Amino acid sequence: PALPSGRSVGKMPVAIWSEWELLIPASPPPAVLQTGLGHGALAFVVEPSDDIAVQEQPLILYCQVEGIQPITITWRKNGVMIVDSENAFMLANGSLYVSRFQRVRGDGSSDEGEYDCMAQNHYGLLVSRKAKIQAATMSDFHIHPQNAVVEEGGVARFQCQIHGLPEPVILWHKNSMPVNTDNERYTLLPKGVLQITGLKAEDSGIFHCVATNIANVKFSREARLTVSGSHSTVYKDPMILVGPENLTLTVHQTAVLECIATGNPRPIVSWSRLDGRPIGVEGIQVLGTGNLMISDLTVQHSGIYVCAANKPGTRVRRTAQGSLVVQAPAEFVQHPQSISRPVGTTAIFTCVAQGEPPPQITWLRNGQILETSDHIKLKNNNSTLSIYGINQADEAIYQCLAENSAGSTQASARLTVLWADGLPSPPQGVRAETVSATTIQVSWEKPLQNTKEIIGYVLHIRKAADPVEMEYQEAVSKSTFQQLVTDLEPSTSYSFYIKAYTSRGASKASEVTVVSTLGEVPAMPSLFIKVINSTTVQATWEPSIKLGQHEGFKLYYRKVHLSQYTGPVLLASNVTAYNITHLDASVVYEVKLLAYNQHGDGNSTVRFVSLRETVERTVLNPPCDCMKDEQNNKTSTTGIIIGIHIGVTCIIFCILFLMFGYRGRLLMCKNVQEQLSTPQIPRSQRSATGLVLNGATRRDRDERDLNGKQLDMNELERLFPASPSQDPSTPHDETQISTLPLDEFSIIEEQPDPLPKNPHGSSTAAPAPDHGPANEG
Repeated sequence: PALPSGRSVGKMPVAIWSEWELLIPASPPPAVLQTGLGHGALAFVVEPSDDIAVQEQPLILYCQVEGIQPITITWRKNGVMIVDSENAFMLANGSLYVSRFQRVRGDGSSDEGEYDCMAQNHYGLLVSRKAKIQAATMSDFHIHPQNAVVEEGGVARFQCQIHGLPEPVILWHKNSMPVNTDNERYTLLPKGVLQITGLKAEDSGIFHCVATNIANVKFSREARLTVSGSHSTVYKDPMILVGPENLTLTVHQTAVLECIATGNPRPIVSWSRLDGRPIGVEGIQVLGTGNLMISDLTVQHSGIYVCAANKPGTRVRRTAQGSLVVQAPAEFVQHPQSISRPVGTTAIFTCVAQGEPPPQITWLRNGQILETSDHIKLKNNNSTLSIYGINQADEAIYQCLAENSAGSTQASARLTVLWADGLPSPPQGVRAETVSATTIQVSWEKPLQNTKEIIGYVLHIRKAADPVEMEYQEAVSKSTFQQLVTDLEPSTSYSFYIKAYTSRGASKASEVTVVSTLGEVPAMPSLFIKVINSTTVQATWEPSIKLGQHEGFKLYYRKVHLSQYTGPVLLASNVTAYNITHLDASVVYEVKLLAYNQHGDGNSTVRFVSLRETVERTVLNPPCDCMKDEQNNKTSTTGIIIGIHIGVTCIIFCILFLMFGYRGRLLMCKNVQEQLSTPQIPRSQRSATGLVLNGATRRDRDERDLNGKQLDMNELERLFPASPSQDPSTPHDETQISTLPLDEFSIIEEQPDPLPKNPHGSSTAAPAPDHGPANEG
């Protein structure tokens, strides 16, 4: 069915979605061949293996291939083709025969090296793994056994070493006869070591070793062992004579870690791993009195091993350690699979290998090292091979070679490119026009040939500067000849091309067109104004990716009643604050900020600020101690309540002071007597005593002024008596003070009335008028 116009699968990398799957999602994916190369194309049955050859002896390297005939087999040594000769030629079954293997020939050449065989038919070319061929050799002994004199019951150790290929087998002779290995006190280690424990007089004799391999047989020098005296009972601390040496071996080999100790009493030898992991029991064996043998090595056996010699019954011990490194040849976890893909789509091969050390992966195409390009990419440490926009020239056999220091291996897969006659020709007249900073419109015309079976088009989109694997695609229906591409980046070049699709495959790609989006001015920056002091404000803003590409900022400011701005102040793109100084505190200012780039100025952000309030706050409030204020903010609620009580108390004392000060002025008149009354005023079912101060008449005050009497100390004592409460018999010339809550007393000042004077010249006290107090506190 036709695709709906404008259908898009999103910006998926080509390596994940192929155009074929985009346009025909209901169709099953092309079959993936699970075994071999499929269709009997070409495959190795037997590959050459590493070998050690004997001088002047014949050597055969095997290579057997199956596949569709005719198949041609050739051999290479160190990458150079081998031409049949009298010395080396290929047998009828494809194997290579070397008549007389020589490490060094008369012309300086050597038969040693790396050999591989190549098989080729019309499907492609296949290369075998590399076989390393070395000559068998044996050097002279570089360590010979030494004479030894050991007391009875002690330990004797002889050693001889020799290099050879393959590794020589070393046997020991005593008095020209092979050592009896059935004797448990005699331990022979693979590296040419002989250990004898619990020595007896009968162990004395002459020892030598014999080294043998396919290249030669050699004898070491002789050494004499002398067992002296009787077994000593003197205490000796444990001591390790020889500890384990560092070993590097390959999986499935056998490791022997030597540890021989002496002491009196005889020490106990134990083994452990430095990392604390258990050594295990499978394949583990103790040779002699303390040598550790590990059979059928695996990578997990790698580590540092510690030999400890312990004095029985105590914690006295001596230790020695050695490292064991186990290497593993490269082997495949995932083989590449043969696939078939239509022209113009993407082919992906995956090859995952493991080994110790980790193997290096190399790809070959028809036997040649594969070179990467715009449409051939290697990723994930060469584990993934991606071929984009495949064509018939990409049809070949692809090989994955995995190599490390322990060995190499290879796996292969074939790419079949599907091509059908009658496919559409490439779309014509591809054009791209810029619409905006983020949008480009692409248009095209239908192909010139074979258009009836077209089911849709695929638009390929990529930044011109990006690699081809960053390409993404958008699919459109067969009736659509233009597509609006959105969400692009401003000021960026993009490349576009089109393919037409049928149910049988895709057309070739159209011509590529490249066009750039428009430039874009930056967005509005956020702006904040902070008043520093009476003449300075600070403008701050936040850098944001929403600004887009910008070169910097422009800052303007002015008094609001003026038309001219001060500025612009040009600021770099990494600046986020600027102080505006020497301002007038009595004026409101306008501050404006904008971002700019090569395309122009962006929209500005405007803020208004006034410094007047800051000046007023500075005058009314002296500068505070900010640290103190911060501490005050932490004052507890209890402190606040105490402060309120203290304040209320101060107010009460101030009012009392004013009240009694007024009474004191009345006492200054010598002939005036005061009458104090404390009427009881009911209030909310409670009785409380109030103070009523009867003021002197105007005439009394005039007389006081005329007499000019001064307040003496006795009058002050009467005004403020020592005791707050007095007996009812207190004389009338002393003042009685009643203490009341602030909200339960009133002050009543009577209006002066023409009352008759008493003999002392003072007015008579009278109750308050019925109309209520003149002033109430």
